[in-house]
Amino acid sequence: MNATTDRDLTALFDPRSVAVLGASNDETKYGNWISVQALRMKGHRSVHLVNRRGERILGHPALRSLSELDERVDLVVITVPAQGFEEAVDDALAAGATAIVGVTAGFAELGAAGKAVQDRVVERVRAAGAVLLGPNCLGVLDSSTALTLASNPLPAGRVALLSQSGNMALELSQFLEARGHGFSRFASLGNQADLGAADLIRSCVEHDDTDLIAVYCEDFGDGRAFVEAAAQASRAGKPVLLLTVGGSEASIRGAQSHTGSLTSDSAVIDAACRAAGVYRVSSPRQLADVAATLLGYGPSEVRRVGVIADGGGHAGVASDVVEAAGLAVPEFTADISSALRALLPPSAGVTNPVDLAGAGEQDITSFVSVLDTILQSPAIDSVLLTGYFGGYGSYGENLARAEIDTARAMAETARTHGKPVVVHTMHPDSAAARVLADSGVPVFRAVEDAAGALGVIAETTAPQHHAGPETEPAEPVGSDAYWESRELFRSAGVEFPEARLVQTCAEAVAAADTVGYPVVLKAMGLLHKSDSGGVALGLDTAQQLADAFTRMDGSLAAPAYCVEGMADLSEGVELIVGVQTDPRFGPVAMVGLGGIFTEVLADVAFALAPVDAETARGLLDNLRASALLRGVRGRPPINLDAAADAIAAVTAVATAHPEIAELEINPLFVTPKQALGLDARIVLSSSNIN
Repeated sequence: MNATTDRDLTALFDPRSVAVLGASNDETKYGNWISVQALRMKGHRSVHLVNRRGERILGHPALRSLSELDERVDLVVITVPAQGFEEAVDDALAAGATAIVGVTAGFAELGAAGKAVQDRVVERVRAAGAVLLGPNCLGVLDSSTALTLASNPLPAGRVALLSQSGNMALELSQFLEARGHGFSRFASLGNQADLGAADLIRSCVEHDDTDLIAVYCEDFGDGRAFVEAAAQASRAGKPVLLLTVGGSEASIRGAQSHTGSLTSDSAVIDAACRAAGVYRVSSPRQLADVAATLLGYGPSEVRRVGVIADGGGHAGVASDVVEAAGLAVPEFTADISSALRALLPPSAGVTNPVDLAGAGEQDITSFVSVLDTILQSPAIDSVLLTGYFGGYGSYGENLARAEIDTARAMAETARTHGKPVVVHTMHPDSAAARVLADSGVPVFRAVEDAAGALGVIAETTAPQHHAGPETEPAEPVGSDAYWESRELFRSAGVEFPEARLVQTCAEAVAAADTVGYPVVLKAMGLLHKSDSGGVALGLDTAQQLADAFTRMDGSLAAPAYCVEGMADLSEGVELIVGVQTDPRFGPVAMVGLGGIFTEVLADVAFALAPVDAETARGLLDNLRASALLRGVRGRPPINLDAAADAIAAVTAVATAHPEIAELEINPLFVTPKQALGLDARIVLSSSNIN
């Protein structure tokens, strides 16, 4: 795992001198590509090309070894074959390098032997007080310091791009450049052997030329460090956008509990993104779309959308697409509709969406007046304009000039109101569309892309993680049996019905006399007791209890049994509360509808654990069936405070006991008065099973 403290990356992004080990004239090699880019910096810093044959590289003299240098070198890029990488790192450190970029591949990505080499290198780099980017990476770039040590040139701009895939970085650069944006920094993550995404995000927070941080990551390494760094960036006003194909290992494989079977890689990453305030996107194009929108307006409220179209078809389709993206197209208030009616022909639609009904052809400036009117509404957060705008200029020079002037006025109107305006046009390459884009109004070729960008922004809020009180590790749990699980939760503050642990029928009857009828009889030592016939409910008499015990003991021969008071189930809701330990992000809490329908309904919400009661309430509110908790059809609302306190207590157990891989209470029965655990389960990690 990567260190969570800030590390000095000055030599990585602003070195006084650089060297390329493995510089080459062969145009098929990275040593050639990096050298071409490195030579662009000769007017800004010392550049040394190193080739063991000492031949001239790209017409420039080269050294045979770093030992020939008569000055200290700050940054060394290594492109030599894998078998020479260790020696090259030692040479770089001996030459005084405090930053190394490992372009060379063939290490941890190939297996244990390669990882062993990689680990040895990292140990030596850290011991020397240096940093290593990569290996197996594409290089590094910083537009603000004129650093060009990546395999390909990239356009300058305000976006820091951190990517674990070289080709993905190049594709992202194409999408961003097409939208008029470029890079303040680029760092190819590679294997993240030393520096990880979290380290680089933190460095970008302090970088004045970076306004937005885009991340493509396949392995988060220390996931909690990533969350902390991304939350820091979010709080600093630098949005973090994430594109990933998974990230955490498939921890659900072989999971023994409901919690494990319902927790997926994607759910864990979503929880991490919510905790950090990260915008999660689904494709390179969407990343560029959302980045362009955020660079234009910053993080904004966008959920209530006003739709403007110059045709009924575009108005209807855009409205459907906007709502499909999880946004709303609310009906305008009477004053806004009246104001629009005064601006447009009688046949125009003025209730949202707006159909200009030919007004654009008659007076192109109507786009501005309509936009201004809608943005004045306090009930509208953003506007999507869709249709033909940008194409009117093809009808004549006068209309072309008027359309360009209108585009400028629309951009100024958006700035004045401070609300996001996005434009979908059939003519995205037109002069008017370019004016909008250059003025900070994002322009899209497809209406679903415009709506999708707003949808991602709407889903993302400020960092949401509110951890419960810090919990010191407790005495490790040695058994995952039901009774021990139940008592563990009870000692943490979760209430359970009174119960006794017994082994014989006589002990069971005596326990029931103490607990009080009706009771529940549970067989110990079974994973899913209900499915195995190991639970008998509603036993009202000693005879019923004795009969149930005899049947159960005869078929299951369990090592022990629990006699438990039967809860009144007439008023309340069954929940499931669990925690699954993810190998990258650590404990992840899950809350959902519980009981026998848990896996059938799969109505669940996730957060990084531990959580406080406030976050727990938020998880309950995020359930699709949250209305059930607040009371419906004459049913009283449950005690949400009691439920939230119980959820927080369960997550605290997980963080106090790292030896537990999974734990859950299912159901947690919540009534108008209390929250009561009715079943409990823990699963110890394999290293803690005797």
